[in-house]
Amino acid sequence: MGDIFDFWFEYKKAVPKGFTRLLGKLAELTDAGIPVHFFTGNHDIWIFDYLPAETGVIVYREPVIREIDGKRFFLAHGDGLSPEEKSYNRLKSIFTNKFAQKLFRIIHPDLGISMAGFWSRKSREKNMAADGSVFQGEEYEWLISWANERIKKEHFDYFIFGHRHLAKTFHLSKQTKLIYLGDWITNFSYGEWDGSEFHLKFFTD
Repeated sequence: MGDIFDFWFEYKKAVPKGFTRLLGKLAELTDAGIPVHFFTGNHDIWIFDYLPAETGVIVYREPVIREIDGKRFFLAHGDGLSPEEKSYNRLKSIFTNKFAQKLFRIIHPDLGISMAGFWSRKSREKNMAADGSVFQGEEYEWLISWANERIKKEHFDYFIFGHRHLAKTFHLSKQTKLIYLGDWITNFSYGEWDGSEFHLKFFTD
């Protein structure tokens, strides 16, 4: 559900160093006929053609609405949905601008990736200083506020988000749950749909 990489950018002749074992595992899964659905996040927004071509993953850059076993899911990384993210939405409009991407590609990869890595770390430090990976309460969690407004217009059984790096299930109503999937660095968390219920689970070994 996004932010699989701390930074990713595909130059015409280069990709960021590292991630080889992860890319190999993704390719192994898709080669075995197991579909892998990959949502871009705010840290890996610059995934273009190389990653899906090399690994076979199905890339989504926008939220997806799906009906699974009779339940309606709203699936998204979660960034840029709320109007509360004014500064981020302005920044995202630059990052997704084709001309801005071409300008960044002109920078040598050694310098460009170093610069982007620095920005990424500073962004993460700023966010951690502001609210950390701590549940802020219903009125201050803007994704919860946004989802509450959305279900006034149409029904969803589940909202599934990454982005906040929290591992938490929140009941918006008797019929609707919002799940923050957490992360695989500190929470070791993941979600599982068993055909009737969506469960937030944790690796313990």
